[in-house]
Amino acid sequence: MKPDKEETKVYLEKVRENMPKTRHISTMIRAFITGGIICCIGQGITDLLKFLLKNADETEIGGLTTIIMIALTGILTGFGIYDRIGNFGGAGSIVPITGFANSVVSPAIEHRREGIVLGLCANMFSIAGPVIVFGISASVIVGVIYLFI
Repeated sequence: MKPDKEETKVYLEKVRENMPKTRHISTMIRAFITGGIICCIGQGITDLLKFLLKNADETEIGGLTTIIMIALTGILTGFGIYDRIGNFGGAGSIVPITGFANSVVSPAIEHRREGIVLGLCANMFSIAGPVIVFGISASVIVGVIYLFI
């Protein structure tokens, strides 16, 4: 049996009463600060690489910065530190590269007991996989539209 509209209305009112209130302003400030710090770390790595590798061009330095940020995120996720950063910063911790690295490493760590193939490899892209598929599909569609325009 389906509940009638009155029962649904009463239920939703009880949910609203008992649901914890979200502090939107403090949540946005923490996300802004967390995302800003992550970006500043990335910029600091870029500046350090420019100083150390004087003969490298922008593309090489950008690639190395990306690799270092992904490695740092993987290590921090492995030690459980990035989870605490995510709990504090919320959406600010999902800065594209670090959030993507975290979404790959987290399921792999969670399923490591199942073995390398069926645990790590099979579950590594369970969260990031749909993002990759959507990104590739969207880029193909945009590319085809661009081709005709």
